[in-house]
Amino acid sequence: MKVLARAKRLDQRTLLLCLLTALVAVSVVSLLVGAGSVSPLRAFSMLLGSEDSDAHFVVWELRAPRTLIGIAVGMALGVSGALLQAVARNPLAEPGLLGVSAGAAFAVALALVLGASAASLRISVAQVGALAGCLCVLGVARWRGVGNDPIRLVLAGAAFSALLGALTSLMLLFDQRSADEVRFWVIGSLAGRRLDDLWAVLPSMAFCTALIALIARPLSALALGERMASGLGHHPQLIRALVVLCVALLVGAATAIAGPIIFVGLVVPFIARAFAGPDIRRTLWFCLPIGPLIILAADIISRVVVAPSELPLGVLTALCGAPVLIAAVRARRLPML
Repeated sequence: MKVLARAKRLDQRTLLLCLLTALVAVSVVSLLVGAGSVSPLRAFSMLLGSEDSDAHFVVWELRAPRTLIGIAVGMALGVSGALLQAVARNPLAEPGLLGVSAGAAFAVALALVLGASAASLRISVAQVGALAGCLCVLGVARWRGVGNDPIRLVLAGAAFSALLGALTSLMLLFDQRSADEVRFWVIGSLAGRRLDDLWAVLPSMAFCTALIALIARPLSALALGERMASGLGHHPQLIRALVVLCVALLVGAATAIAGPIIFVGLVVPFIARAFAGPDIRRTLWFCLPIGPLIILAADIISRVVVAPSELPLGVLTALCGAPVLIAAVRARRLPML
């Protein structure tokens, strides 16, 4: 048995290494491919040392920042989806479906309408909105006794998201001055984002990384049940509170710099569990490369599918993630985590 377990861990490490290699390859492709006039061959020649000022500007000033932001957003959404599913013990729990992204988007839209422009302010507002949205949906679900029903929990989140979306649209009707800026932001995209936005969210992401390292083992014990976790010396309520805080900070940061991008937090843990099994600690490790892989691949497709224009990233992830949600709902037996 020990030999089999060791072989399985070795296979998972090999697979994780393959995923990291694929992430590096996709990142390079993200630098080479775009909707503009700089072709992949021209960009590749610039990377090899050719003096091409236009290609240098496009690759390093436009494509490189959105690639780095895409990696950060993919990690944040993938990890937050796995954490939310673990704490809710629900495979359909996803920030975009449970109102977390909607809360962050509404808060940022409200801040933009009120005149906020600083990136750090938008990030703080988005994180507060994400926390409020997460607490509202999980609180209502627990209060109404639907927390253990995956379908009803998603319906509660969808209703909350729709309400916040309607309120956002209502705000735009009364403030046409901010309508274009808000509309460009709420569709979800990596285009036009700056490295300054990424630097502004790095402290929050670093704090969440340290916090997740502390709660990963207790969260794994919580999967065995509250009594078992308490018997092992952990505090289930504290663990849940810290997980909700991490989810709010990660989703709020990702939403502040890229807009609301849904279904990534559903698809990434789904794939990661297929590779890692039910252990949340291994699942989180696999979410780190899988999340950026999905975001960057979707971003590359969004650049070329309607070139010379670009398809919003949020639209593409919704089109790709919706079939996964439908397949999970139509499954004969929806597992509880």
